[in-house]
Amino acid sequence: MPVDSFFYLLLLTGFCAGLMNAAVGGGGLLQIPGLFNLLPASTPVASVIGTDKFAALCGTLTATGQYLSKIPLPWKMLLPTAALAFAASYLGANAVAYLPVHYMKPAMLVIMVAMCLYTFLKKDLGQAVRTKKLTCRETLWGLLFGALIGFYDGIFGPGSGSLLAFVFVRFYGYDFLTANASAKVINSTTYLAALAVFIPQGHVVWAWAIPLALANLCGGVVGAKLAMRGGTKFLRYGFMVLLCLTIGKFAWDLIR
Repeated sequence: MPVDSFFYLLLLTGFCAGLMNAAVGGGGLLQIPGLFNLLPASTPVASVIGTDKFAALCGTLTATGQYLSKIPLPWKMLLPTAALAFAASYLGANAVAYLPVHYMKPAMLVIMVAMCLYTFLKKDLGQAVRTKKLTCRETLWGLLFGALIGFYDGIFGPGSGSLLAFVFVRFYGYDFLTANASAKVINSTTYLAALAVFIPQGHVVWAWAIPLALANLCGGVVGAKLAMRGGTKFLRYGFMVLLCLTIGKFAWDLIR
């Protein structure tokens, strides 16, 4: 493949992944396979993942900034949850070699199917804007969910943003827009934790990561604007489409 074609495809992949991730999550489902197909076959898997995480972090931070300027977030719960998710993700990234990661996809497939069915059947899920403050119990549950999903993100990763958004909608009664914005805050910290492992080990290929990050950044701006303009109904449908794509990807990986 000519160098110019490779570069433009890399940028297009990064832009689409950044847009998807900012709007409904799941950008890694597009970006990681794209990198495996575009980059040389000799590239270590850890370098592909590290490069993806750096680019995804830039796009997610950009989208988070867009959301913060428009949407009030539950910082009392989010900040300690994000800190705990960071620590759990860092532990997960270091534990990959010692845990049976191959069991993750079947388990996640079951969870994603359940989430998709629940969202489809409960038509009003994530449509109402919550006005009451979080209780102490809800804050503690947020810490637990943040730790569990952060650990999962460090070990495996795909679908973590969807899990977070679903938790915020189902267990806290937030609308999809607030839930998506909150998930971006926590995902930013889990990406940082993973990079704290990958960068010192030399698993970020900067010649690819920097242009990919710029493309993610542009996609993040567009995706966040689309999400805020489309509102909660747009995000509900987008969330279900994302879950269907994730289910299809995991099922295909298991049967092939």
